[in-house]
Amino acid sequence: MADKGEERDGVTLTNLDQELYEGAGATKRDLIDYLDAVSDRMLPVLRDRPLSVIRLLRGQDKFMQKNLPKYTPDWVPRTAVWAEASHREITYALCNDRRTLLWFGNQRAIEYHPALMLAGDHHPTHLIMDLDPPEGDGFHKAVQAARLVRAALAEIDMAGAVKTSGSKGVHVFVPLDGKADAEEVAAATRAVAARAERLDPELATTAFIREDRHGKVFLDATRSGGATVAAAYSPRARPGVPVSFPVAWDDLDDVTPADFTVHTAPGLLASGHDWAEAMPAPQPLDAGLIEEGRTIPVARVQAMHEGKRRAKARREAG
Repeated sequence: MADKGEERDGVTLTNLDQELYEGAGATKRDLIDYLDAVSDRMLPVLRDRPLSVIRLLRGQDKFMQKNLPKYTPDWVPRTAVWAEASHREITYALCNDRRTLLWFGNQRAIEYHPALMLAGDHHPTHLIMDLDPPEGDGFHKAVQAARLVRAALAEIDMAGAVKTSGSKGVHVFVPLDGKADAEEVAAATRAVAARAERLDPELATTAFIREDRHGKVFLDATRSGGATVAAAYSPRARPGVPVSFPVAWDDLDDVTPADFTVHTAPGLLASGHDWAEAMPAPQPLDAGLIEEGRTIPVARVQAMHEGKRRAKARREAG
């Protein structure tokens, strides 16, 4: 293992024996050793994608960093992206090599959230469903909901791969052929969620407003366009430092999110768990799915209007 002040791949690593955060059960050294151990699997997931990271500095709350800080070394690859919401250009990192990944680890970047599109392109590479279970026995329900998504996809001859989110849920990734634009993928994602919900409305819901979910798994269809999702193999800033980890569909009933942490995940790589190998070949997006999705309101917009309507009703009720 490294000593304090060690250098790897030209990156000086500092304060390696500091705990990452309270309850982490891991040091900064553990984080960097983990990133190094999985770099061969993780870098292909991050390559050429504008990268946002969640950092956690000592004594501070965690925060998401998109724009590279001014002190970033010149050798870190980067790309400029216009942010319509803030009307400014943001310089994102492209984590294309081990050296950059180690540098981020030394910056206490714990979570890695790559864009859904490659730099300079406007065609999402995957349709993504984020399955967010209720509190309690959530993961088992998320697994059941993932199988609903799988069944909905199978009806139109599409297929995806599955991984733990690194939190309490599950992510389903469906690789696309790169011909559909962000609006079309977003619409198709809403349609997949609606079809999965219809298969078992007692288990799963597309209700964006939390109080409307009533203990069901939320089929989050908003992971499209400019959104991000924690990458496969990314650590998460949670107790024990779990990681988002690929799981074979047939093995979902036999795992829990806690099985995959920065301590345990590297030892599992030899027995498979390769995200790239688990992924089906890229597929064309079903045209019927797109058209169906265009009839479904965008969840965030619908929730905003519903929230205003409910607030007005409460005011009028006194």
